[in-house]
Amino acid sequence: MKKNQAKRRSPRYGVVGWTAGAVLACLTGLPGVTMGAESITVVSWGGSYARAWEKAILEPFTAETGVEVRLESFNGGLAQVRAQVETGNVHWDIVDLEFADLARGCDEGLFEFVDIDQLPPAPDGTLARVDYFDGTYSDCGGGGIFYSTIYAYNTKSFPGEKPSTIEDYFDLGKFPGRRGMRRTPGVNLEFALMADGVPPGEVYEVLDTPEGLDRAFRKLDTIKDHIVWWEAGAQPPQMLADQEVVMSTAYNGRIFNAQVIENQPLVIVWDGQVLDYGQIAIVTGTPNMELSREFLQYASRVESMAAIGRYIAYSPTRHSGVDLFTTHAETGVEMRPHMPSAPENLKRALRNDWEWWSDNAEEVHERFSAWLNR
Repeated sequence: MKKNQAKRRSPRYGVVGWTAGAVLACLTGLPGVTMGAESITVVSWGGSYARAWEKAILEPFTAETGVEVRLESFNGGLAQVRAQVETGNVHWDIVDLEFADLARGCDEGLFEFVDIDQLPPAPDGTLARVDYFDGTYSDCGGGGIFYSTIYAYNTKSFPGEKPSTIEDYFDLGKFPGRRGMRRTPGVNLEFALMADGVPPGEVYEVLDTPEGLDRAFRKLDTIKDHIVWWEAGAQPPQMLADQEVVMSTAYNGRIFNAQVIENQPLVIVWDGQVLDYGQIAIVTGTPNMELSREFLQYASRVESMAAIGRYIAYSPTRHSGVDLFTTHAETGVEMRPHMPSAPENLKRALRNDWEWWSDNAEEVHERFSAWLNR
């Protein structure tokens, strides 16, 4: 599986060559114009993440501008956005996206252009272009957080030895029981290769070959009969709490909230975490363009991005946001150690290669669907 060499990425996506180590090294707003009592629709990921958005951004935005924000949930992807744009029936204004989908949708014209130089600077005046971590902004995005896909377990499921490595997730002999896994090839293939002995820094090089892709699916074969598939981010914490599964891949922030708010005995295994980031985008053809641009400006303030980290363990994708980490708003828990970008959590992390997925997603998703149906 070779990347489509005919595709060229323009400089608008910034520098994409940062690594977990680079993030570790680095980790050492403009006011909107009030538009009146109007409304926009923001689409995000639901569950505890949606609640964090409401508290950190939506409610303060409405208080400042008088603009009502209707929050809807989805499970990612571009299908719904594409259908709205192609039919001219656009009823979503702002969408919160994984970066690979943002980049692909931007190339397809599904999202409006956003000038990075018009986004709010850092509190000290540093331009947004400089303040964003390398590779974390695009021509169509604003805002942005680091998040991670990890796996977690319920301590009640393992009274003796506990899982501690990505290899343990695939070890049915040592740790028998059902596994939760998102119904998508993304991250699952990376986890499979790391569990099969591929160092994090070589995962995409291996995955970029037919033999490497075969190897990843063979590793998934070893646990396929023991997988309980999930699609919404709220599902893994519930499956773990109910002991429907003994381990599950999950978004780190969802597990954090289950730990600190619901007092669930869940543990995150950071080994092999796949570090990722997303942004929000304005849907092309929205009838609420000015309000949408106002919201994107507000959500792109460093203070707004950092505020999300007071309600869920996701960190801003801007350098100036690192010093704004504080405590969890509801429990007082210190947030820094729970962030995916915390130094101790990056020891064997893999940065998601959005460009690889943007180039290969269609083919890999077709193969994954065929694999599921075998």
